[in-house]
Amino acid sequence: MLTHIVLFKLKDRAPENIAKVRGVLAGMEGKIPEFRHFEVGVDVVRSHRSYDLALVAKFDSLKGFRAYQAHPAHQEVVRSILSASDSIFAVDYES
Repeated sequence: MLTHIVLFKLKDRAPENIAKVRGVLAGMEGKIPEFRHFEVGVDVVRSHRSYDLALVAKFDSLKGFRAYQAHPAHQEVVRSILSASDSIFAVDYES
């Protein structure tokens, strides 16, 4: 199992913009067959070190993860998210 975690800090941190970007990310659900688990969450603490959104996805294998990365639905989201984000961090690990 491969777990993919991505944190997003947005340029516009207004609640309505965070909700909009969350919707863009959540729009991948059901479109990418390699997902074994998929969730998008909005930070509720909002501290100085908090990121605005988190994406957590699980895949059966690294091969499934690579298919997700190349999937057109993911590529469309990447184009949108890059322009909206101030910084993005990711970690990918096998368990």
